[in-house]
Amino acid sequence: MNALQSQYGSQGFVILGFPCNQFLKQEPGANGTEIMNGIKYVRPGGGFVPNFQIFEKIDVNGAQEHPLFTYLKSYCPPTVVSFNPSILFYTPIKASDVAWNWESFLIGYDGKVSKRTIPQTDPDKLAADIESELSRAKSAIIG
Repeated sequence: MNALQSQYGSQGFVILGFPCNQFLKQEPGANGTEIMNGIKYVRPGGGFVPNFQIFEKIDVNGAQEHPLFTYLKSYCPPTVVSFNPSILFYTPIKASDVAWNWESFLIGYDGKVSKRTIPQTDPDKLAADIESELSRAKSAIIG
């Protein structure tokens, strides 16, 4: 993700990270400092520091899901067809739910979701989609 932010940031592309603790309790950090230390020293570790904004921890699914994720999920089909409820820490479970940490949404200049990807997606595979959205934004501005 850092590479994408570095490559496209000057063109208006922005990555926003939303930590969540609903998947195997993998984000136990209680505040921004603990979350950033977890990223830097544990997962992915090795001194990694994101060059994009990381927000406070939120729920992306379930009864307390953040309205942003209700909106995002309403625009794209789900990325998986089934869930393992034993590793999920929320209810109710819905077909449209974010399936795991690092699932991502590509949002255009107009606020519409253009793509939803599974967590295992290589960030480099998003380049063509990002370039398409940036081109669309530029065309709309120049008009």
